[in-house]
Amino acid sequence: MPLIELGIGKNILHAEPPSSEVGSFGEKIAADYLRRRGFQLVASNFKVTIGRNRKGVAVTGEIDLIAVEDQELCFVEVKTRSNQTPEGPFSAIDLRKQRQIIRTAKVYRRIFAVEDVLCRFDAIGIVLSGSRAPKIELRRSFFDESKFRKKAWHDEFI
Repeated sequence: MPLIELGIGKNILHAEPPSSEVGSFGEKIAADYLRRRGFQLVASNFKVTIGRNRKGVAVTGEIDLIAVEDQELCFVEVKTRSNQTPEGPFSAIDLRKQRQIIRTAKVYRRIFAVEDVLCRFDAIGIVLSGSRAPKIELRRSFFDESKFRKKAWHDEFI
């Protein structure tokens, strides 16, 4: 996405677009990218209540893109940056974000009765660079559920 030009007369000020616009633009780029690579898009911006916090307030989870590739359900997180940073867009997908996506995916799978379908968690990083084509990187199986599974269940009957 090019910089927004604001100005009066001949003085032009370049400003970064709001992050919500950058994110929406990145999600459109990512959806097109996935389609071109043979993914079948199922949903975008899937939002659902995934629980309640300690104060009893509903917590909403969101998954940017949901797609199918080779009979595998793909939950895709898209991170877009308007400039190159040393850590890159993938660094924003921390453990808290991964856990939220996994919880949201569990609710999605329950709602649509696809608990038995293979699934994975992918990430797409996009770096916008002015007038040049955006740099797009897809990381399949960027994270998985294993580190979030309980090791032992205390109330389970044997």
